Amino acid sequence: MPLTSEFWEERYQDGTTRWDLGQPAPPFVTLLNAPNAPKPGRVAVLGSGRGHDALLFADRGFDVVGFDFAPSAVQEATVAARSRQLSAQFLQRDIFELENEFAASFDYVLEHTCYCAIDPSLRSDYVQVVQKILRPGGELIGLFWAHSRPEGPPFGTTLEEIKQRFTAFEPVLIMQPENSVDSRKDEEYLVRFRLKNQMD
Repeated sequence: MPLTSEFWEERYQDGTTRWDLGQPAPPFVTLLNAPNAPKPGRVAVLGSGRGHDALLFADRGFDVVGFDFAPSAVQEATVAARSRQLSAQFLQRDIFELENEFAASFDYVLEHTCYCAIDPSLRSDYVQVVQKILRPGGELIGLFWAHSRPEGPPFGTTLEEIKQRFTAFEPVLIMQPENSVDSRKDEEYLVRFRLKNQMD
């Protein structure tokens, strides 16, 4: 059954936000420090939470819009952005409705623990959202949690499933990071997928 805004808000209210690392994901830091780092552009952060990853990209010159279901997450991320004097916008939205407001609006979509948080029955819809809000040639930058434990959230996945779902994208980078946090070590894949030309 799809998880609701109230479900996620309750997680923030009762402090059970175990997915929150309290910092940007280390593999994203490494990616942005690399010589071939993605060039700054407009980025949508899906399920942006308290904004750790979003603010990392804002600090590196990206035009950031973070989306989250939970009002508390949006509020906390907004406060964090202001306190650090970073230009990042955080909006309370259902990501599955973003196409109506943000079609072809972004150079990048940033994914980190959103794909594993939604009900697996919605994953095809998730892929469609990413495609629709990206501009032509836009990129998905994702850190996918590919664990095999039953039930969820977080719901597990495999690299094979990810590749099968994102067939409208051309892989630019697929790697297992060496600096994942300990609780996710050897269970994450860092990817850069570029949206194919619709004529391809």
